[in-house]
Amino acid sequence: MLLAIDAGNTNVVFALVDTGGGSGSGVKAIKARWRIATDPRRTADEYAVWLSQLLTLEGYDRKDVTAVIIATVVPRALHNLQMLARKYFGGEPLIAGQPPVEWGMHLDVEEPHAVGADRAVNMIAAHALYPGDLITIDFGTATTFDFSDYSGAYKGGIIAPGINLSLDALVTAAAKLPRIAIEAPTGNLSVIGRDTVSQMNIGIYWGYIAMIEGLVARMKEEVGRPVKVIATGGLATLFEQHTNVFDYIEGDLTIQGLAMLWDRAHIRA
Repeated sequence: MLLAIDAGNTNVVFALVDTGGGSGSGVKAIKARWRIATDPRRTADEYAVWLSQLLTLEGYDRKDVTAVIIATVVPRALHNLQMLARKYFGGEPLIAGQPPVEWGMHLDVEEPHAVGADRAVNMIAAHALYPGDLITIDFGTATTFDFSDYSGAYKGGIIAPGINLSLDALVTAAAKLPRIAIEAPTGNLSVIGRDTVSQMNIGIYWGYIAMIEGLVARMKEEVGRPVKVIATGGLATLFEQHTNVFDYIEGDLTIQGLAMLWDRAHIRA
């Protein structure tokens, strides 16, 4: 099986993926997934102790992992993840975006080298699942909006602060505001809050929905053609009950993209 690793700014996600079947574009079965806080100082040995225990709890063994692929937007974390693959899984990992797993898509922007690995991987998976013009929204540390056309070429996008980042900034900068949990409203959907906590919830939650809907509307107007909107990331489901802006929600889009990249390299080999 394939161990797919997505190292983001906040968390590193590890997923065990069944590599059987497929032709480079098929959906893969994800057998297990785990996440740990991103810390570039975490060593390969520390990862191995943690991951070995989780594999055992799911009924697997380290020997079940036959290949590793990594995507990271945290360059300092890459070395220890590579060491994890070499020392504990017995092979050289594939790195998304580097030979032999180049993107295989045209990055039609002014700084193609600066496109985040997670964004490229998301678009690869999104186009394999939903052909046509696409807007992919990833709710992570930052919230990213990416447009790729019907040919699969990446044309650009938007980077906005993630909702947790926005809340942290608000609480840090305003001394009297309490730290609150971000929740989807239930029952009363009024946008006029009667106390501090409800006003903060309204500002964060409904303000974020207004941003999502407004930016997607402007992107669609600029494209001028029908566009599907694919949402991913841990917080995507938080918004779906109060907006119809998403056509599809794919929680495992990044992992599926990594599996597809591995498949392509495996087939070429």
